[in-house]
Amino acid sequence: MTVTTLASGSSGNCCLVSQGDTYILVDAGISCRRVTRSLAGLGLAPEQLSGVLITHEHSDHISGLATLFRRCAPPVWCSAGTARHLATKIDGIARELHIVCPGSPFVLGGLTVSAFPTLHDAAESLGFTLSAQGHKAAVVTDLGRVTPDVLQALEGAELLLAEANHDPEMLRRGPYPPSLQARISGQYGHLSNAACAQMCAQVRPKTVLLAHLSEKNNDPALALQTVQAGVGPGVHVEVAPRNEPGRRCPVE
Repeated sequence: MTVTTLASGSSGNCCLVSQGDTYILVDAGISCRRVTRSLAGLGLAPEQLSGVLITHEHSDHISGLATLFRRCAPPVWCSAGTARHLATKIDGIARELHIVCPGSPFVLGGLTVSAFPTLHDAAESLGFTLSAQGHKAAVVTDLGRVTPDVLQALEGAELLLAEANHDPEMLRRGPYPPSLQARISGQYGHLSNAACAQMCAQVRPKTVLLAHLSEKNNDPALALQTVQAGVGPGVHVEVAPRNEPGRRCPVE
C-alpha cells in the first residue's frame, strides 16, 4: 500500500491511496485537470480510480469533483450529511453516492476502508483509515480537536496524513479578522502544529505526512520542527507539498 499526496493546503486537498490495482482518491479539492495530470505522472488515468472518498463538502476538498464525475463517474463514498450537499450541487452524482457509517468498514478493491467522525464546521465530516495485508494508513485533517473516537480509529496506523494547519502566534499576528481566527482555532476548526504533534505522539506511527498547512498562518519548516520535536525520534515526519504531488510513501 502507498499514499501519495496530489495537493495539500488550505486551497486544495487530494491524495491517492494505492494497493495493487486498487486506486482510491481521498478528496478532490483541486481541478480535474490537475488530478488528471498528477495521476498521469504516476502512470494512471482517472478512469482507473476504484472510487473517491470525500471527507466533507468544503470547496478545498470537492472543487474538482463535479468535472471528475462528468469525465468518468467514479463511485463516491461519504457521510449522509456530505451526500445531501453533493446531491444538490453535482447533477447526476446521487446515483453514485455511497453512504459511509463510522464503525462499519467496507471493502473497496484490495483495501478495507473505515470512517470515523471528526469535529469540523461541516455537515458531517469524516476521517478515513485504509488497511490491507496487515498495514494501515489514515487521513485525518480538518478537525478542531482530537477526540477519543479519533485516537481509537488511528490506533495501529503506520502512516498518518495529519493536519498541521497553523501556528497559534502566526494566526494571532496574521491578516485574518478575529472572527476567522476564532473559527480556525476553535474546536470545530483546524489543528495547530502543537495539537498535531500531541496526536501523533499518542498514535506513534512510523511516518507522518503533515497536511493542510495554512499558507498565511504557518510555515512548513516551523510545522516540521514542532511536530518532529513533539513525537521524538523513531517517527519520520515530512511536509506534504502544497501545489504538486508528493513522493509515493509506502505503508509498512
